[in-house]
Amino acid sequence: MPEQLIFDWPTGVALGPADFFVSAANASAFAMIETPEDWPEGKLCLVGPAGAGKSHLARVFQANTGAQIVAADALENAQADGAMVVEDVDTLPRAREETLFHLHNNLRAARLPLLLTAQTPPSRWGIALPDLASRMQATTPIEIADPDDALLQALIMKLFADRQILPPPAVVDYLSLRIERSYAAASEIVARLDAEALRRKKPITRKLAADLLDKDLPDA
Repeated sequence: MPEQLIFDWPTGVALGPADFFVSAANASAFAMIETPEDWPEGKLCLVGPAGAGKSHLARVFQANTGAQIVAADALENAQADGAMVVEDVDTLPRAREETLFHLHNNLRAARLPLLLTAQTPPSRWGIALPDLASRMQATTPIEIADPDDALLQALIMKLFADRQILPPPAVVDYLSLRIERSYAAASEIVARLDAEALRRKKPITRKLAADLLDKDLPDA
């Protein structure tokens, strides 16, 4: 059994550079965010599933550069007067493709960095505008891997803290050894435990976690 890590419990949700938990799963992405001057052609795409920390890294980048952050479906309000982050580009509406094309070109001409986030790499975005598709596919992707043991524990802690819940560390240790090692699984179990604790009007404990996980086991 791997050695379990003990963490200080957070008192609230924090998204600053010092609050990002770096592990082997996201170290490469964090290092790239810290050095935009090294990005090929001044652009980078963070790729990872929901909950992997892409938005947190975007805010680290914003803190370092003063970048504007805009969702892909709200690009009509974007101004290319500084570093930019465009989130969820894999959901870019057709009506916003030309806007992103011009934004990309303006930032490149001004030598300003462009950070993109998505759940899939640029080659799978299905962009209809050929010139934009070629420019997006030329963007260097950096993938956030599935969480390792340390990151999974830290993620579970943060998800509880987001709900203003501080269960005993033993609950985090127990869950991290028994759930699927994924961001989605961590988010799901925390939500289920919160709902079950409210239903029973009891605190979240290791026993409650065990009861909930036992329900997921197939009948013999």
